[in-house]
Amino acid sequence: MPKSDDITRQRDLHESRPLWADSPRITLRTRQRPSRSDYDVVIVGAGISGALMAYALADGKRSVLVVDRRAPVHGSTLASTAMIQHEIDTPLHKLAAMIGSERAGRAWQRSARAVEQLTHIVADLGLSCGFERKKTLFLAGDEYGSRALRAEVDARHAANIAADFIDSATLAQRFSLDRTGAIMSDISASANPAQMAAGILRAAARRGVELVSPLEITDVRSTTQGVFLATTDGKILSARHAVFCSGYEFLETLAHKDHAIVSTWALATPPGIALPDWLNDCIVWEGADPYLYLRRSRDGQLIAGGEDEESEDAFASPQKLKNKAKIIRDKIEALLGLSLPAPDYTWAAPFGTTRTGLPLIGRVPGLDNVFAVMGFGGNGITFSQIAAEIVASEIAGHSDADAGLFAFEGHDSRRTATR
Repeated sequence: MPKSDDITRQRDLHESRPLWADSPRITLRTRQRPSRSDYDVVIVGAGISGALMAYALADGKRSVLVVDRRAPVHGSTLASTAMIQHEIDTPLHKLAAMIGSERAGRAWQRSARAVEQLTHIVADLGLSCGFERKKTLFLAGDEYGSRALRAEVDARHAANIAADFIDSATLAQRFSLDRTGAIMSDISASANPAQMAAGILRAAARRGVELVSPLEITDVRSTTQGVFLATTDGKILSARHAVFCSGYEFLETLAHKDHAIVSTWALATPPGIALPDWLNDCIVWEGADPYLYLRRSRDGQLIAGGEDEESEDAFASPQKLKNKAKIIRDKIEALLGLSLPAPDYTWAAPFGTTRTGLPLIGRVPGLDNVFAVMGFGGNGITFSQIAAEIVASEIAGHSDADAGLFAFEGHDSRRTATR
């Protein structure tokens, strides 16, 4: 059994001040303590993963509790740049070589469906979170040149995923970009992630979900009948199921050689700057290592990031923050052929990766009735929706056909769903 305060790996989840920290409508009404000691489901983590999980489970019948040791939406979600893509960090043709074409195609297809579902959720709830549907422009770079991008388009077409190759001449003519090629695709979006998570949590609360903050879970014990969770105030909560949506502060029992925490950096310009018109419709990233990604917000801010380092603590360096922000700014200016003002915001954060770029979702090996969501990669919001669908199905006693794609090593949840 995990010991006390070590059940999740604690981290400072961002350095300096992310853009979204100053957003209106991200403060939520919370309880100081749970109203009862027994629940159907306890969700640990009140970021975008916990919000989507709570919303998926809130059917008006289950008793659902969400707890967080921080204020809601003030963990990893606050550091997100919220480029909501169906594209997984590992290109489809590369992922197919790792896990097989059929499984890779299903993973990409599920990611595309998740973006569509997120669009429906935001529309159905009428959320004011700057949500906009976008196209994605994936530029050739030093990691994936034009030949690799053509192979990628072929792989996507074989998996019934729409994508168009743009050659260098067309790219120069339409976008004034000097690259050897690019892929244009649909099924992406952007948003204010803090407002999005807060709005979904409010919707879950209207359906009876209880939100308690700050409250830290210090111990967990599972049985075939349920889960017992100890809190910092010495109380014991019991639940039929527990779901850890704690982002990169993952359960220690799930630490693995295929998981890595790296550091990433981001910036946001002042609003209203002059940008190419096509950036109104597209988000951009590149096939480079480290890669650059950028998008325009609704109010004309340029939000960009990248320069990842294989270090789990480099993000905490103020000097690196300054240096990385300058590199990102210089790369944007070179790419777009313009001069940018000094950024209004710069921030850094830890960032989870896996060998395949896929998230890890499902039942925790060795802990009955305990689930975990580890949305590694650059698709955290998209992966969070996939997780909400899979785990909600499992808790309802149904098997999700794609659960095995994301299951923890040695554990295919399709074999153990309660029926």
